[in-house]
Amino acid sequence: MVAASDSVAQESGAADGVEPTPRYIGRAFFRVSRGFWTGPTRRNAWALTAGVLAFVLASLVTALGVNTWNKFFFDALEKKDVHTVLLGVAAILALALASAAVAVGLVHMRMRLQLRWRQWLTRYLIDRWLTDRRFYQLNIVAGEGSNPEFRIADDARLAIEPLVDFVIGLTNAILAAVTFIGVLWVVGGSLDLRPFGVPFVLPGYMVVAVILYAALTSTGIVLVGRPLIRYVETKNTGEAKLRYELTRVRESAENIALIGGDDDECARLDGTFRSLAGRWVKVIVQQARMTWISNGNAVLSPVVPLLLGAPKYLSGEMSLGSLMQAAAAFAQVQMALNWLVDNAIRLAEWFASAQRVVELVDAVDELEDTIGRYGTDETVVLGKSPDDAIHIEHLSIKQQNGSLMIDGADAVIGQGEKVLVKGESGTGKSTLIRTMAGLWPWGSGKILRPEKAAIAFMPQRPYMPLGTLRHALLYPAADLEVADETLRDALRRCGLTHLLDRLDEEDQWDAILSGGEKQRLAFARLLVNPPDIVIMDESTSALDEVSQARMMEFLRADLAHATVVSVSHHPGLEEYFDREIHLIRKEEGHATTRDRRYPPLHHLWHRLTRPGSRVA
Repeated sequence: MVAASDSVAQESGAADGVEPTPRYIGRAFFRVSRGFWTGPTRRNAWALTAGVLAFVLASLVTALGVNTWNKFFFDALEKKDVHTVLLGVAAILALALASAAVAVGLVHMRMRLQLRWRQWLTRYLIDRWLTDRRFYQLNIVAGEGSNPEFRIADDARLAIEPLVDFVIGLTNAILAAVTFIGVLWVVGGSLDLRPFGVPFVLPGYMVVAVILYAALTSTGIVLVGRPLIRYVETKNTGEAKLRYELTRVRESAENIALIGGDDDECARLDGTFRSLAGRWVKVIVQQARMTWISNGNAVLSPVVPLLLGAPKYLSGEMSLGSLMQAAAAFAQVQMALNWLVDNAIRLAEWFASAQRVVELVDAVDELEDTIGRYGTDETVVLGKSPDDAIHIEHLSIKQQNGSLMIDGADAVIGQGEKVLVKGESGTGKSTLIRTMAGLWPWGSGKILRPEKAAIAFMPQRPYMPLGTLRHALLYPAADLEVADETLRDALRRCGLTHLLDRLDEEDQWDAILSGGEKQRLAFARLLVNPPDIVIMDESTSALDEVSQARMMEFLRADLAHATVVSVSHHPGLEEYFDREIHLIRKEEGHATTRDRRYPPLHHLWHRLTRPGSRVA
């Protein structure tokens, strides 16, 4: 996919920073989304597509019936034939019922096709975003402002739903144009002219007139509306930015309120909206310009065929019914040929949303390209350990721009060992932990982990999922069956007794629990579902010394079998670890490692010298 993406981008100039063309956007979007018709969902996709086409053809048949009814009914009116007029009333009622039934069927098929295609595309985008922790890495490379969640939720929908409407509309327009051009050619007949006294017969003059009229309006709308695609895309980007900043304020509400940042946030949001308003003004101005043509066309299009047919009607060459049938056919052809005029604004919206979906896929492709592939020296290789130990071999860690952070790390961490990672700020301690957890791929070397080992990663700010407290406690093993008493015992031992009776309550636990309570809940997870490897990054930073000691004691008692690798700045943690990996900054700017094993009496000495400790 990377190669295909690059080739298309180079063709369009997008890879060189040039604004992508509609052709590139269309090709790239179809390259991404065509899997709906070629993958496992192809049978359902083609069945829905066939159903849509069948109802489009049925709709065309009813429209042709209504057009024929015009001649039948208005000829009866002209002849004052009451019986035929009443028969025409019954016929139009039957046609209305048939047309409504066809429209209902088309709505069902169209919306089901939109839903299933969107479902497939959403799954595809989420899979590309979440697989191999790309969501985390993309956040580093592209920044949080790239708004992948907005692109997946909103832009995917706006790229699918209008597109299905456009394809249906275009198919209907082509079929209607072909069908009613034939009707117009036959009913309108030819026009006898005598320019400069020379007799001249123009066959199908109404067909010629409707083609010229539609070409004139379409050309005008294309020339006037061309910049709208770019304006709509920048407007959508501004909307996503405003939503993202508002979300950040909500999530950081307590910190902002405590430090008194209300005015600053208000000013920043006001500036963001003023920028968005400026983008909206460009869209408004462009749409207003297009309205000159669209509204003028709406007034003139019903009148033009009547004016063209009036001479033949007044001369008796055409009946009233034929005139009305020709006028209705002219309207159908003009509407079909002016499909672009009627859908220009929605097309601009579609291009903007499709471009944002393509940009997300391209960003993941580019991310994978910078990471390289496992098995090369362009990335950190996560492999299978030959035993139950963690093997770090010739590990070098880089920033995503290629700058070296840690050079030449080698270590073997045996099963059940407890290792503390220390070093100055900025030497890459947390990045080393993320690399061991498989989150940071930039660099070279190998990290070999036991193949079937269960790994628990404990960040400084534990994640609290939506749902019940039980779900938060079992996360991510939500389907794990654990007795209530086991869960309550884990909460009790971790100092969360006030939550014992709230296991099945759904609440905003991320907002309710304090930082210390979240960290204690993370330790409770270890007690409920003990892992084989625990990777900790400042996991006790929000705890007081006593609470920290209680939590760390679990590593020695309940998790004695587990391998633990931890980063922490808190003093006094050495007693809970067997050895230390110290990162040392070199003059070149990157860090190297020094491995030191604690002496056998180290733990006892720390327990004896810790304030308030005593020998049992």
